[in-house]
Formats: sequence, structure tokens, C-alpha cells
Amino acid sequence: MIIVKNLVKKFVNGDTTLIANNNLSFEVATGEFLSIIGRSGSGKSTLLYQLGLLDHPTSGEIFIDGVNVTNLYADARTEYRLNNLGYVFQDYALIPTLTALENVSLPLLMRGFSLDKAYKKGKNALDKVGLGSKYNNLPSMLSGGEQQRVSIARAIVNEPRILFADEPTANLDSETSKKVLESFMELHSMGQTIIMVTHEKEFAKIGDKTLELKDGNLVKLSQN
Repeated sequence: MIIVKNLVKKFVNGDTTLIANNNLSFEVATGEFLSIIGRSGSGKSTLLYQLGLLDHPTSGEIFIDGVNVTNLYADARTEYRLNNLGYVFQDYALIPTLTALENVSLPLLMRGFSLDKAYKKGKNALDKVGLGSKYNNLPSMLSGGEQQRVSIARAIVNEPRILFADEPTANLDSETSKKVLESFMELHSMGQTIIMVTHEKEFAKIGDKTLELKDGNLVKLSQN
């Protein structure tokens, strides 16, 4: 369960203050799929970064499974992210000299897993997104949609409580986007909590709920 209370994020540049997120309050149940939509500059990605502990709000509180994560110190925030959260970004962020399996297994190796155990879990994650035949392919040997699915596998290899996705289909054509979204839907069907930012209202409908932002303000939170 995620509980957001009076969340505010401001950016100050000299005499100018931009309010990117303005007094936002809402909840996301465990196992729920929340889509966040809004025009460019509405504060979608900024909100995702606050929820995912990649940035710190100016004020307000975020509770994840009863933990007030806004009160965590830097090292504790890093550890919490590593052990509980997964991230998918629009630019894939894969290491070009590593195979799909190596890219997916790397976070586990950084946590101290043995190579055998990391590879076993990495293969399982790739299987879940339909890439069981691509273990040894370099990113350059994969299509854009396949690279994005590798990044999804990397995000779920730690079995995160929450999977965050920031415009995961932004660089993909419509057909490839559908395949990537199918991966999210399959993960959600297995109980994965997902929060996804998208600029496509059609794609947002695959979630359980849609949160719409405008100029940093929550204008609608509706069931799909």
C-alpha cells in the first residue's frame, strides 16, 4: 500500500519558483496498477521520481507498506530502492557490451548474489517477459521493444514490491508498444504493483486506475 499525503515538489531558480507537484494526496493498493497521465510539463515524471525515492519532495509524506520513506536518510533510501523497488525508463539504459542475461543479472551481482544464482533468477525474469530465447543477445542484436523488455526483466529480477515505469513506450512504434504493455499486464496479473507514467490515454486504460495531472495539480483519479 502506498499512501501519499499533501505531496509538494518545488524547483527554485533565482527568483522563480516552479511548483511541479502541488499538494497531492492519494493511495495505491498493493497489487494495483496506477497509470499517471497529463500533458508535457504537468508533473508526471516528477511525481514518479518522488514515489520511487529517486528524488525528495519539498514537503508532504509518502508511506510504503507503513514505512514513512520521506524520513529515510540517504543510505537507507538507497538500500530501500535496491531491495524493494524496480524501475523502467524510456531510454532502456542497457549496457551495450553486456548480453541480455548479463544486463538483467547485474543488479543481483551488485547485491552479492553468486553468479549461478544471479543467472538463474535473470533467466526466470527474461522468461517472464517472453525473451527466453534471447539470453545471449547483445542490445544491438535486439529490437527496441526487446530492449525495453530486457529493461523490464532487469527491473523485476529483485522481485520488487513496486515497479515504476516512466514513459516506457515513448520510443516505440504502436505495435511494439503493445507488446511491451502486454508484459506489464502479464506481470500485473501475477500481483505486481505497477505505477506507470504515459502520455497515451489509450495505454493508460490497461491500469486499474488513472491519475491525471495538470500544472502539478491532481485533476482526476478514476477507475478504468
